[in-house]
Amino acid sequence: MEKQQKVYVAGHRGMVGSAILRKLKDEGFDNIVVSTSDKLDLRNQQQVAGFFAKEKPDFVFLAAAKVGGIVANNTYRAEFIYENMMIQSNVIHQSYLNGVKKLMFLGSSCIYPKLAPQPLKEEYMLTGPLEDTNEPYAIAKIAGIKMCDAYRAQYGCNFISVMPTNLYGPNDNYDLQKSHVLPALLRKFHEAKLNGDPAVTVWGTGSPLREFLHADDLAEACYYLMQHYNESGLVNIGVGEDISIKDLAGLVKKITGFRGEIVWDTTKPDGTPRKLMDVTKLHSFGWKAKIGLEEGIRHVYEEKFSEKVS
Repeated sequence: MEKQQKVYVAGHRGMVGSAILRKLKDEGFDNIVVSTSDKLDLRNQQQVAGFFAKEKPDFVFLAAAKVGGIVANNTYRAEFIYENMMIQSNVIHQSYLNGVKKLMFLGSSCIYPKLAPQPLKEEYMLTGPLEDTNEPYAIAKIAGIKMCDAYRAQYGCNFISVMPTNLYGPNDNYDLQKSHVLPALLRKFHEAKLNGDPAVTVWGTGSPLREFLHADDLAEACYYLMQHYNESGLVNIGVGEDISIKDLAGLVKKITGFRGEIVWDTTKPDGTPRKLMDVTKLHSFGWKAKIGLEEGIRHVYEEKFSEKVS
């Protein structure tokens, strides 16, 4: 990637896309093209065709997607498979037609089978049934990976795929009905501290293990792989370490300064016991995550809630 070449970041207002955009600007790229959904509907074939014909980007980061938590994924199953299939199909196909030099497709760890062995290796994709609640979304993401590989095989396109682990960082979603576990905990503990609540209730037993990667680390990895990875298949992006939800809650309590108790509602489900990425392949290309979990959460908390914490 040369700094004068044109780079299109699809989904630049989301947590992932905005992190990639910041990274590119920090590296000195100034020929970056973005477009908001009210001006460019990526589900619309004609609009995407017109956009690519006009802009002719050299590189594409495909971070645009319809995303949501368990409830949204399970409730709007048709929307999640249709909209994601349309977005990625239009962008990938137009990248081929318009001579894009390289495209990176960003997937999700939900592509792996529900009962896959841990840690999750890239070759485990399509070796078993998916988690039912987000199966339509996962199938769309698997189709994106396979589409990149198919265009590589038939047309010689340098289209690559990466699979991030659980992410957190700027532009995360803090809606308690829709957010993932880490932003939800941050908001719960922060509000409990402000309200002087004696306790915070957290779902489950606290025993599940989860891995968390800062969005800025993901952007670093994407930028690195865009320059060094040119193969079919996919690359996991993660830290290779996980933490129990119980320990995570304790860490968030410490960072937010909440002084009450943590109550575990064991009538609520725990979810998958463990989701950890195998990052051997990523490390073999020479990249490792740099931002420690406590450091990363502290920075996010200070930025989001405009409050310095001791």
